[in-house]
Amino acid sequence: MDKLLYGVAYYDEYMPYERLHEDIRMMKEAGINVVRIAESTWSTHEPQNGVFNFSSVDRVLDAMHEAGIRVIVGTPTYAVPAWMVREHQGVLATTVKGAGKYGARQIMDITNPVYLFYAERIIRKLIGRVCDHPAVIGYQTDNETKHYGTAGPNVQLAFVKYMRETYGTLEEVNRRFGLDYWSNRIDAWEDFPSVVGTINGSLGAEFAKFQRLLVTRFLGWQVELVNAYKRPGQFVMQNFDFEWRGYSYGVQRDVDHFAAAEPFDVTGVDIYHPSQDDLTGIEISFGGDVARSTKGKNYLVVETEAQAFTHWTPYPDQLRLQAFSHIASGANMVAYWHWHSIHNSFETYWKGLLSHDFEPNPVYLEACTIGRDFDRLSPHLVNLRKKNRAAILVSNESLTAMDWFKFSFTNDRNYNDVVRLMYDALYKLNIGCDIVSPYTESFADYDLLLVPALYAAHDDLLLRLNAYVENGGCIVYTFKSGFTNENVKVRTVQQPGIIRAACGVEYSMFVEPKQVSLQGDPFGVGEADNRIDTWMELLTPTTAEVLARYEHPHWGRYAAITRNEYGQGAAFYIGCYVSAAVMSRVLERAVKEAGLWGLDQELSFPLIVKTGTNELGRTVRFYLNYSDSEQTFSYPHGDGTELLSGTAVGSDQEIRLKPWGVSVMETMDGATKERIK
Repeated sequence: MDKLLYGVAYYDEYMPYERLHEDIRMMKEAGINVVRIAESTWSTHEPQNGVFNFSSVDRVLDAMHEAGIRVIVGTPTYAVPAWMVREHQGVLATTVKGAGKYGARQIMDITNPVYLFYAERIIRKLIGRVCDHPAVIGYQTDNETKHYGTAGPNVQLAFVKYMRETYGTLEEVNRRFGLDYWSNRIDAWEDFPSVVGTINGSLGAEFAKFQRLLVTRFLGWQVELVNAYKRPGQFVMQNFDFEWRGYSYGVQRDVDHFAAAEPFDVTGVDIYHPSQDDLTGIEISFGGDVARSTKGKNYLVVETEAQAFTHWTPYPDQLRLQAFSHIASGANMVAYWHWHSIHNSFETYWKGLLSHDFEPNPVYLEACTIGRDFDRLSPHLVNLRKKNRAAILVSNESLTAMDWFKFSFTNDRNYNDVVRLMYDALYKLNIGCDIVSPYTESFADYDLLLVPALYAAHDDLLLRLNAYVENGGCIVYTFKSGFTNENVKVRTVQQPGIIRAACGVEYSMFVEPKQVSLQGDPFGVGEADNRIDTWMELLTPTTAEVLARYEHPHWGRYAAITRNEYGQGAAFYIGCYVSAAVMSRVLERAVKEAGLWGLDQELSFPLIVKTGTNELGRTVRFYLNYSDSEQTFSYPHGDGTELLSGTAVGSDQEIRLKPWGVSVMETMDGATKERIK
């Protein structure tokens, strides 16, 4: 990547009248230098079976090339045309809700051989047509790909084959998954029932794991097809998304991002978030950290919001703040979904940079300032390298296992709520972090490791985590960690199982707290934030120091939060669902113990600091004001330059950030200064 990319999704096929050259003129004014096309319009490119029309693609490619705007072409396989469903109803996914019905996108069975035949044909026709065009810099396979709940007879048959290949014998399957319960035992492979009706959480979680494997295989298959046409210098990506709560929230239950990202040249990601008074930057940071961590390098923001949704039009300066927040996390591209607002159908009010009138508006005009700054500052901001000493371990297996075995029947909290409880606290303390998976080979590069609710885990992983602490690492576990094995069978020892050794605690009882707090407000957070809810484990220390006990007439003798020295390191264990304020105080102590507390940690939310090293060998720090009030701080680092204004900045100089403002400081460390001299 030789420069920052600033882009939009562009759909000439949706335009109500001819305006391609006017759109390009306005894009150029905004500094747009890349567009993404074609991923949504299979029925336009192939209006009837075997009848192809790529005229809209051709004219956009030619016009963009003439204007010096680069193009990313998407394979249009996530929204099947009507003729295919009419001829082959079976291409629609059968889910737990029954047979699919045509109309929406992402309704197909990604394993169906008929669908795959037509998908391969359109991919080869489209990519073969565009691959030599000088405007094309890369390709997107499919779009926000998931398994869409596909669970029909063909998928069930494939699952049985997977189980046989993975576990060998039915005796082993019965043993590992506890199928004697309620006569679920299977004694002949041909008797293997559909998992759709299972009440066995272990088997259900294994099927969810298999469905994620289907996504990994499907995307890898598309990459192989596109790679056959890809030219030197072109890349292939996928735009991953996250658990959706009206915006991008947490770990995607339907995709293993680490496994699925492996065949791609670069990871792409779609990040949407609350705006206006609810804008915190946390979703931008979390999504970016996941995307960067999948391949350990810079990533592309393929979709993010401009005026998206009916009520999230950004306040003045928020679009700039958001754009530079993406770059601060290691993005090399920021692209909006989409250029213009569509005039009909499902996403009419998912507005783009331009409103329905296509005229300049304050959001578009703010984008123009971003485009100019991206172009001017590319040499300083492209390919930022980030070296974090903290990481969060996330687990798809724990997520889906805890969908089966929920915390509570009185609230809807799930695995991602615990992930975000820890991540949000770390973010607000200005501690940069990576995201690691259970299959990460080594955690030795990190001084601090956070482990939220690692409910389902292989013995080997837990032993590696013990060794990490023993060798000097600092780890923070939450409740429900170490509880079951990789097949979601509860361990037959006192909890938290294997990690008892490092944590220095044990328990066999847990309850849902009712009006429970922590004795004596040990973290000084005040009455409202000192309360716990949802889940509490009755911890008995063996070697651990008690940091907090429960305030309760019967449970008061049990520990709630502990710290234990183990070998050369330390393990914190949080045995209950605490408030954000308590989590922040516990993590602050862990951060200091891990040696990560520095000058940037003297600042905290709403003033966020992100750091990277640019290709010039200089340190770049982003100061991001996520509030509607001015923030003032004393710049604590060496002399440098504020890149947006071009002004010199001295150590201890007072810096004022306007509401929703951003400042980007570039400094040279001592070694760099010597090299330049």
